Amino acid sequence: MIKIRRVDDRLVLEYAPDRFSDCTWVDAKVKEGCVTFRRTFSFSAAQQLVDGIDQDERHFVLGVSDGDYFRIDRETLDLKHDLRLAKDLSITLKTFIANRDIPIFQRIDQLVDEPIIVGGEAEGSIPLPDFYELLRSFPTTTELDHYARSRISRVLKDYLGSMSDAQMALESYFAKKDTRKPPSRIKAIEPYEIAKFEFVLAELKRMLDGPDAYTEQNWQKLIADFLLLIFPKYIAVLENLRIKDFYSHPAKSGTNRFIDLALLDSNGSLDVVEIKKPFANCLLSTHKYRDNFTPKKELSGAVMQVEKYIFHLNKWGIAGEREISSDRKSELPAGFQVKITNPSAMIILGRDSEFNAEQKFDFEIIRRKYGNVMDIMTYDDLLRRLENIIYMISRRATGGSTV
Repeated sequence: MIKIRRVDDRLVLEYAPDRFSDCTWVDAKVKEGCVTFRRTFSFSAAQQLVDGIDQDERHFVLGVSDGDYFRIDRETLDLKHDLRLAKDLSITLKTFIANRDIPIFQRIDQLVDEPIIVGGEAEGSIPLPDFYELLRSFPTTTELDHYARSRISRVLKDYLGSMSDAQMALESYFAKKDTRKPPSRIKAIEPYEIAKFEFVLAELKRMLDGPDAYTEQNWQKLIADFLLLIFPKYIAVLENLRIKDFYSHPAKSGTNRFIDLALLDSNGSLDVVEIKKPFANCLLSTHKYRDNFTPKKELSGAVMQVEKYIFHLNKWGIAGEREISSDRKSELPAGFQVKITNPSAMIILGRDSEFNAEQKFDFEIIRRKYGNVMDIMTYDDLLRRLENIIYMISRRATGGSTV
């Protein structure tokens, strides 16, 4: 049995054998030059205290006072540098040894090249709360058993069908374990995120109150700028993007077509966006055809338009990537390459706030028909998305409650 105590401003390791052994093996090892306890502590004869020899115990100097710290010789713990522990640290055997005799400071020493200092005001020291958290992070005996069984199970499960699911047992254990999570630094920026989306929501509502005050081109540019904020994966809007059409006039080497707006994501992938001013009744017919509300020309025309853009982009391929990258290099980071990789599209037009249940159902069917290629959104969709984003960020910022 091993204990660590503070004696006369020193750290002392006390060894007492169990009832089935004695200290003769310790004395023999000391005479040979070094005795090691628990694969962690190694002591020479010079570190032994004689006050424990008359008793059935052996005492060794583990650390000595050094200002506000106890200093432990590097050779005692097999480290690259001496270890310093703050005197206000609660020092026990578990400070040095984790489950199954894992030497804690040896593991840390393998990862760093400078001296290990725990607590106190010294430069580069590990704060005590962080050190206590580190000790809690070392795997328990139960965790180690689950890891071992899980690895064996993964190797043998293809051969022995009757084996229990050790991987599930491991995941179940972690699900039940009360793990401490560090505070998230993201919360510091959440108020700014909320303010950003609230600004976009307010501006969009203001624009929708008087869309006739904007030209089609100005409206498109403003909404496209909002999309960069609402969908952070996009980093740039490319206006009046020239592409090649090799099919309308096959005899020519390609006809120039122009996409009003395209979106570029952070990886260089290009997507098409079609933005229409919110004219009234531009989505669905007011009368049913065979008991269905069908798309109006404004909607079907926009769908056809972006499908053609996508078709021409895909056919242009690598040559198109090079031309667009060259044409737009002044708008992009140095060396940035545009990619035409199965472009998708976004169509924004109309309002759905006045739809009845049947119209909403039929409009949703139309949207899902093209869902694998394009996202058809109304301006009311955009408003709802913004409101939901603001709600969820506010919920996270307040720990799950909203005001």
